[in-house]
Amino acid sequence: QVQLVESGGGLVQPGGSLRLSCAASGSIFSTYAMGWYRQAPGKQRDLVATITDTSHTNYADSVKGRFTISRDNAKNRVYLQMNSLKPEDTAVYYCWWQTIRGGYWGQGTQVTVSS
Repeated sequence: QVQLVESGGGLVQPGGSLRLSCAASGSIFSTYAMGWYRQAPGKQRDLVATITDTSHTNYADSVKGRFTISRDNAKNRVYLQMNSLKPEDTAVYYCWWQTIRGGYWGQGTQVTVSS
């Protein structure tokens, strides 16, 4: 099992920034990739960004140039730096961790972009 704990969500004004953090513990050996997804009310959960064990990154078109995903292998953490936030970025953001044994999800952290 892998346990994931997200932090860093909150309320921010349009144009502002937030940094999400996800800490992993448990059976995290043989990690393939990790990343962030988000789910707005009444919508499906969508990919935001992922990063592989070789540090290859992938972003949703809607966040390219504004969001940056990074990882700290020593701390077993993945981060999402979100800049130039827009009201449409409002959602619950979920950390995702893929190992040889399967994929795991965090509980989610709310991000609200509003004036």
